[in-house]
Amino acid sequence: MPTLAAGKKQTPRRQGRPAPELIFGDLWTYDPAPETADPKLKKRYELFINGRFVAPKSGKYFSSINPANEQKLAEIALADRADVDAAYRAAKKAYDTTWGKMPGAERAKYLFRIARLLQDRAREFAVAETMDGGKPIKESRDFDVPMAAAHFFYHAGWADKLDYVAPGRRIAPLGVVGQVIPWNFPLLMCAWKLAPALAMGNCVVLKPAETTSITALKLAEIIQDAGLPPGVVNIVTGAGETGAAVMGHPIPAKVAFTGSTEVGKIIMRSLAGTDKKMTMELGGKAANIIFDDAPLDQAVEGIINGIFFNQGHVCCAGSRLLVHEPVADRVIAKLKQRMKVLRVGDPLDKNTDVGAINSKEQLARITALVKSGVKEGAEMFQPACTLPAKGWYFPPTIFSGVSMSHRIAREEIFGPVLSILTFRTPEEAVEKANNTAYGLSAGVWTDKGSRILKMSTELKAGVVWANTYNKFDPTSPFGGYKESGFGREGGRQGLLDYCRLV
Repeated sequence: MPTLAAGKKQTPRRQGRPAPELIFGDLWTYDPAPETADPKLKKRYELFINGRFVAPKSGKYFSSINPANEQKLAEIALADRADVDAAYRAAKKAYDTTWGKMPGAERAKYLFRIARLLQDRAREFAVAETMDGGKPIKESRDFDVPMAAAHFFYHAGWADKLDYVAPGRRIAPLGVVGQVIPWNFPLLMCAWKLAPALAMGNCVVLKPAETTSITALKLAEIIQDAGLPPGVVNIVTGAGETGAAVMGHPIPAKVAFTGSTEVGKIIMRSLAGTDKKMTMELGGKAANIIFDDAPLDQAVEGIINGIFFNQGHVCCAGSRLLVHEPVADRVIAKLKQRMKVLRVGDPLDKNTDVGAINSKEQLARITALVKSGVKEGAEMFQPACTLPAKGWYFPPTIFSGVSMSHRIAREEIFGPVLSILTFRTPEEAVEKANNTAYGLSAGVWTDKGSRILKMSTELKAGVVWANTYNKFDPTSPFGGYKESGFGREGGRQGLLDYCRLV
């Protein structure tokens, strides 16, 4: 229940409701509403190789830190090249002897089990995800975990229908694939990568991000409980050297990477001249375009959802807002008013809108880019909010008066920072939206369906949302153009990237 903040005088009520100045001011605070489910964390997590948890050959471990309070959550095994090699050999054996020969209907049973077990432990996984990554519990609880389960359910349904993936062609699995995922959606990225690969009949060696490895290793517990044959899924943990070993090993027929454009380019150069297949889902600098006939209140909520509720920790975050000049002042005013009631703080509190930044290094990058925006002359607005004394936090921030020459309009920030530009014509909006090295996603807000269709054909983006933002579904392909990568994840198109056409 909302309670009156200490030291404030209560304004008289009107017809049993608080006065408007109480609703929109800073007088109301909320009692803490912490999520109390037990995340069932272990003090130490080992590597998952050949169906068992095993100690790293080097005997080395590193700490996983809770970004909300900087406390150590667990020790994570540090895999070296020998561990990665053992994982690949286990995957190859499983493919040659078991998984590659198994009928699709039988593979589907395992994927259905994983999905159901994940649903059974949903609250536990949501809390672990929030503690390890810093995102608000309502994001983990309402989106990340349910969507991860949905991907396993969806691809389980495909496993016995693979003859229909490419009509008129026969398909075959690739064999063994290597996968590396980032820290922004640790569990969901596991599902995005594992589910289509397994449904198609491949075996996998996966490396999660070093700062968010816990839910991937908890998923390995579910994989054990589901009875998946040993070696079908192997999870190795570590930092850059471990990822390089996963990407550069000779056994996998394909590697899939989600992460920064810079690292993606390094991987592509290292694999040039090999016969490995690759899919890359890299950075983004998405444009959220609002026309003067758009439903403005709905658009403001879409903006908030697209950049602040996830701390901007999304490669497809709408970090560039392009607003039609006739409504620019109204949109900015509504946006500022909405930002004033965003709650920043403990990610485990169900009232929190903006949680913690994933790591100290990421916070430093966000801070540096924001300083560059101020230095280059953009007008900054941050709502009044008290950040927790411990942990890595950054207040929701918008910049107006931004031009395409500003660093904050060109570089991926990966934080709760929004750059606002204006346009006069649809052609100018398209030109500004496409004036970036990236091409992952975009949003269009307008009352005219014909304008949405026209804009969607002209925007150089893999996904274009219409009068909404950041909506995902396992049946829909996701991926980018230009420096946002190539290949698709989700839908029939995502399955095609894990098979051979014969």
